[in-house]
Amino acid sequence: MRIAFFGSSLVSAYWNGAATYYRGVLRALAGRGHEVTFYEPDAYERQAHRDIPDPPWARVVIYQPREPDALRCLEEAARADLVVKASGVGVLDALLEREALRLRRAGGLVAFWDVDAPATLERLRADADDPFRPLVPRYDLVFTYGGGPPVVEAYLGLGARRCVPIYNALDPDTHHPAPAEPRFAADLSFLGNRLPDREARVREFFLRAAAALPGRRFLLGGAGWGDLALPANVRWLGHVYTREHNALNCSALAVLNVSRESMARFGHSPATRVFEAAGAGACLVSDAWVGMERFLEPGREVLLAESGAEVAEALGGLTPARAAAIGAAARRRVLAEHTYAHRALEVEAALGLRPGAGAAA
Repeated sequence: MRIAFFGSSLVSAYWNGAATYYRGVLRALAGRGHEVTFYEPDAYERQAHRDIPDPPWARVVIYQPREPDALRCLEEAARADLVVKASGVGVLDALLEREALRLRRAGGLVAFWDVDAPATLERLRADADDPFRPLVPRYDLVFTYGGGPPVVEAYLGLGARRCVPIYNALDPDTHHPAPAEPRFAADLSFLGNRLPDREARVREFFLRAAAALPGRRFLLGGAGWGDLALPANVRWLGHVYTREHNALNCSALAVLNVSRESMARFGHSPATRVFEAAGAGACLVSDAWVGMERFLEPGREVLLAESGAEVAEALGGLTPARAAAIGAAARRRVLAEHTYAHRALEVEAALGLRPGAGAAA
């Protein structure tokens, strides 16, 4: 199957939390014989902050963020068997969502892939005149990055023909155990860009825990936190490139996951860092949300907290031996059930493909 995918960026994770997800899913699909072309705009300085070169398993087309350039890419994509418009491209989203539907043809499919379904659905709920709302029923299929039954029900309520969650997962070739690095040494590390519906929860689960444990070391990675007043025991790293994630995850006693507010509210939305940390064998401490047990077993494969005080309590009682045991159990679980190879099979099933039917025509 020839796949044309319009997304934010495949080659840069700079202000682009979906990069690891795109790479994992599309690399696994390419490995099953599908031919992938990824169209991304030259925007937000992402090309200046590349994490990877153009990969051998996908053709990357970078276009200028102008309407004529986007339309030329769509014209080329008309030859694909599956055209995907992802949410959050960041430029010309409304144009791409509308014009991609013109590529529907006999024997071909056009899908919308929502990498931030809670935010999209809340936006549509708040604005009855949102231009995307009447387009939802016209797509052959809606894939989502997560969200579980609440997201599926919400999309079906908007008239979607089908809605299939394809959750984050692990690419074991990319995220795996690595030697610890002194510059990343900490008792608790957290990696995430500063976003409006994440900041309050980071203050609660991370900064409040740091304030409660002044003798412990905390590490904050991600863009946008530079002007935030931090406790003396918190060190800010700035943007952390994907190639450094394994060392970061393997250098702390524990790694924190903090969901964005909308994702925590919908549940069933494990962030990329959940699988990155588990793949590295790190001990993960996560904010609690509905559906975590689908991915990791609380108390054995992940530690859950309802507040910053509970994060501090979990960290205060955590020994290196227990942290290692939790990390090892999490790694076994995700390798057995939650790799992108598993997700590629789920995508093919949703598309009605027979196993082994991926070879490009």
